[in-house]
Amino acid sequence: MSAPLAGRHLFVFGAGYAAGRAIALAQAAGAQVSATTRDPVRAADLAENGVRAHLFEAGTSPLNAEWLEGVTDLLISVPPDTNAPPEDACPVLAALLASGADLPDLRWLCYLSSTGVYGDCAGVWVDETRFPAPATPDARGRIGAELGWRALAERRGIPLDILRIAGIYGPGTRNALMQLRSGNARAVVKPGHVFNRIHVDDIAGAIRAAMAHPDGMRVLNLADDLPAAPSDLLDHAARLLGLPPPPRVPFAEAELPPMAAAFWAENRRIRNDRLKALPGFALRHPTYREGLAAIIAEEIGEMADVV
Repeated sequence: MSAPLAGRHLFVFGAGYAAGRAIALAQAAGAQVSATTRDPVRAADLAENGVRAHLFEAGTSPLNAEWLEGVTDLLISVPPDTNAPPEDACPVLAALLASGADLPDLRWLCYLSSTGVYGDCAGVWVDETRFPAPATPDARGRIGAELGWRALAERRGIPLDILRIAGIYGPGTRNALMQLRSGNARAVVKPGHVFNRIHVDDIAGAIRAAMAHPDGMRVLNLADDLPAAPSDLLDHAARLLGLPPPPRVPFAEAELPPMAAAFWAENRRIRNDRLKALPGFALRHPTYREGLAAIIAEEIGEMADVV
């Protein structure tokens, strides 16, 4: 069996939903993995799966430089501090610099950013050459973090991948199927407005491919092939479940909470040509249709295992 990442030691800051799946792929490819988490239960789960787990909360506790001995690759999956100025927004970068860790074996960096850095684009197609126009505290913090990691990579002469990720969905509670099953789903309608999405497994696959094929400074949009209105997504999920489509609510009458309203204030269609040209990568779920079908198949498989 091929082990393209044999001899590599990946350190993951923030072993959350997407990074957790990336960890599994890196291990399967032969890499040793260490990771941080704030949750003792999550740390125990990681340890049971062969990960060197460290309890750490960026911004509130110091980073132990000894954890990073022998590390060859860093994946940063911790959101920015929205209360800090953009240039100081990445708590992981601040903790790393303060730790005094040398990282003599470091050969690749990867920062998980967001397509939110482009701001509102009035629904036009956007690629990585678009100049960022972040409008939210989170997006401004992510741009600041991108610049900070870029500066570090340039000083060290290390390849860096900045992965700007669209809306994440996948197994568990992060999908339209669960919204329909809850009985509380509603389709907010705003003509011409679309959102971009990517399945969590495709995020993990992109991270693994980028790690296996580092190539200078890259910025990659992580989105699938089909930006779509939420009503289209929910209607398709309803058909898969044999449920009626959710009720329509005009955007002007939706009374969205502030965070949701901020998402609806931005309209763009994300191009993914660079992602699809990444060596060793192919979208497993080119649209939400394949992605939702895969989630259902996984659920059926889990039920069969239980029985």
